[in-house]
This record gives sequence, structure tokens and C-alpha cells, in this order.
Amino acid sequence: MQTRRETLKQSAVVAGLLASAGMIPQQAAAYEKAAFDAKTVADVTKALGAGAPVESKDVTIGGPDIAENGAVVPLTAGTTLSGVKRMLILVEKNPSAMVAMFNVSEAVETNFATRAKMGQSSDVYAVAIMNDGKAFFAKKEVKVTLGGCGG
Repeated sequence: MQTRRETLKQSAVVAGLLASAGMIPQQAAAYEKAAFDAKTVADVTKALGAGAPVESKDVTIGGPDIAENGAVVPLTAGTTLSGVKRMLILVEKNPSAMVAMFNVSEAVETNFATRAKMGQSSDVYAVAIMNDGKAFFAKKEVKVTLGGCGG
């Protein structure tokens, strides 16, 4: 039986070998960074190579109407659409709009949950980016009573 430490060590070795062999492209890291640095929903989808997002009833965003503590705001995102490549959660008024990005395949159920820091009340978005480059979104306003981004 393999210990957790041995498994982690082997995983690190494999990741190092893949990186040194060029199997983990450096362009991918830069590509994702542009999306995380983007300030608007449209800029995020553009940085990820998708078109302008269109509102859809097939995409859902969940979260509290009023968040008591902006440091830990629970958010959910999901869709019933098939052919989804990525699912995003964005907070419009955060310094970096994109809070989370989930890569999706047909083997993954497209319902995700996470917690986000929110410094102020803002619209939050769930964005489904499709394999064909189309993007669909749902939005919800979350009011924050105590800011979580240094506020």
C-alpha cells in the first residue's frame, strides 16, 4: 500500500517530467492569466476565446440575496446545456472579475459550488462557454453588508 506522501512525491515527479517535456504549455498559463486579470464579463469571455455572452434560462447562478460577510460568499453555478467546455463564476465589481473556472467534459455534471470574496455589493454571473465558442450567462445581484476584500 502506498502512503499519501509517496503518492504526492510521485505526482510531483510526473508533473515535472510533463512540464520539462513541453506537455504543459506555457501559453496555457498566460492564456488563463489574461482571463483572471480581466475586469468585465465580456473581457473574460474574450480572453478565453469565446464570443460575447448571451443571457440564457439554461444557465443558473445561486447565492444569497444579502451576504452578511463578504469574505466568504457561497456561490453556485450550473447549466442544463450540453457541449459545455468551461463554467465560470464572475463577480462584476471585484478587482478581478473571474472568481472560478471549471473545465468541463461530458463525464462531468455541470453544477459547481465555491466561495468568493466580495468587497462590495455586485452582480454575480455564471457563464457557460460552449465547445463551439458561444457563451451563455445568468446573473444575480448579491448585496454585501460587510466587505471581504480589505473593506
